[in-house]
Amino acid sequence: KYVIYLRVNLSKFTNAFTRMKKMSRRRAREHVFILLFQMTFINQEETDERIELYFEQHSHIKEEDKKYITEELKAVLSKLETIDELISQHSKKWKIERMSRVDLSILRLAVFEMQYREDIPNSVAINEAVELAKKYSGDQSPSFVNGVLGSIASSLGEPYDE
Repeated sequence: KYVIYLRVNLSKFTNAFTRMKKMSRRRAREHVFILLFQMTFINQEETDERIELYFEQHSHIKEEDKKYITEELKAVLSKLETIDELISQHSKKWKIERMSRVDLSILRLAVFEMQYREDIPNSVAINEAVELAKKYSGDQSPSFVNGVLGSIASSLGEPYDE
């Protein structure tokens, strides 16, 4: 009788604890990417409104995760000029204006992580960007993203081995 009671309560505790866990970094990165992509279609003045609308459409995202996603997005946006300059220097024969918005958004997020996030190794930023390209972009995009980011990593003094 007591054993059954303990198992039931333990499973309730485990389920409650699982629901309380933070979103994975990979999933949060994906939300930042999607928002970053959406920002390519709006004026800068509409940023906060777009973020608010996004979270209304994704009401399952916890407040703590919303805060992280928003801070990360705004940090990327604040460094966009520097990030785009670096991408331009390393994307052979491709001007930023000619890149797909999906690929550009993936590159921007990864370059931000490589340049400004010391807690994220370049290899992780690159691998995650390639995974986003596989999921959201065309067949040639993963190798394009990998090539540009590999070149940037080498210029930063941290070569990337595939």
